[in-house]
Amino acid sequence: MSTEYLVEPDLDFINQVVGLGGDSLKKCFQCATCSVACPISPENKPFPRKEMIAASWGLKDKLVGNMDIWLCHNCGDCSTMCPRGANPGDVLGAIRSYAISEYATPKKLAQAVNDPKKLPVLIGIPALIFFVLALITTMFGDNLTAIFGELWTHGVDKNIIAHANFISTWFVDLVFVPLSIWCTVIFALGLKRFLADMYIDAVTQEKVKNPELNIKELLKSVVPVLLRIVKHEKFTECGENQERTTAHMMVLYSFIALFMVTGIFFLVLYVFHIPGPYHQYNPVKILANVAGLSLIIGSALLIKNRITQKDQITSYKDWYLIGLVLGLGLTGMVTEMARLAGSANICYFTYYLHLIFVFNLMAFLPFSKMAHFVYRTISMIYAEYAKRQ
Repeated sequence: MSTEYLVEPDLDFINQVVGLGGDSLKKCFQCATCSVACPISPENKPFPRKEMIAASWGLKDKLVGNMDIWLCHNCGDCSTMCPRGANPGDVLGAIRSYAISEYATPKKLAQAVNDPKKLPVLIGIPALIFFVLALITTMFGDNLTAIFGELWTHGVDKNIIAHANFISTWFVDLVFVPLSIWCTVIFALGLKRFLADMYIDAVTQEKVKNPELNIKELLKSVVPVLLRIVKHEKFTECGENQERTTAHMMVLYSFIALFMVTGIFFLVLYVFHIPGPYHQYNPVKILANVAGLSLIIGSALLIKNRITQKDQITSYKDWYLIGLVLGLGLTGMVTEMARLAGSANICYFTYYLHLIFVFNLMAFLPFSKMAHFVYRTISMIYAEYAKRQ
């Protein structure tokens, strides 16, 4: 008795994986060296060998919802030891990029974020928005103050250099509060589909011991996984790219700190009605400055590592994200330094650029490589809960 299997390759999927940095895919001849080198490869489910087969055959459905592709941190050991130069780490990175676009909605926007030709449009949209808001604030600020009084100005002295005197705080929050809600909704929709696909794949491939989803037990897995992420344990296991650990930790901690700072100052302004600029000796301000400096240094180290790693493919998505992070840190720091130096023109111009960087980071977060953090975290939590085999 023979068993027949029908394989329906998705050629478009193969071409897109190749285009996203997996152009070495076809060099793989299934020697399984990568599975021997990989520290997260289970004994009974060779990883990433089986993913390389699925990608070569265009089996999109076996990869896009596969939790294993997110557990890989692209340490580089498998690519270095590959005798054929198939670079499994880069191929998995390309598959993850494809998965982000697959789960993102709307897909047209996801395609635009990943297309270098659309970069002028992505920059031009927020540039126009904040230019108009700056014109309204500077040209009609006095009229708006006369109408709304201190409610409009938040009590900021119009004779000092303050961001609110260039673009009203109301306008900034009118842009970024809905933008954060938009980002959360897009992520929620994508993660809902991803979790469903991951569950089906895990049960079908017999990767888990507890296929029935228990929310209470799942939540218990959150803390140990978050601690693992904060400690960057997986990066410290890397052999080839271990130097990335410091840069990644600096960027991660910087974003966490800046998120906290933003939340605190938002609360201080709208609840306690204390406007900025805040004193440099303010503890929260010190945290913001340290985090900003750490963000610049961390992103600079990431660029250095990318340049020196000649055998590692760096795609447009990588440079787009690193450029955003570095630009965010530099414009924020220069804005602050210019304000302290009393240079209003430089301060306001770099603040304008800073808002453009923030807009790009937030609005396109579900479509950019930054989404890796969310999908990888969810995959790690599910793998921890399900006792991945």
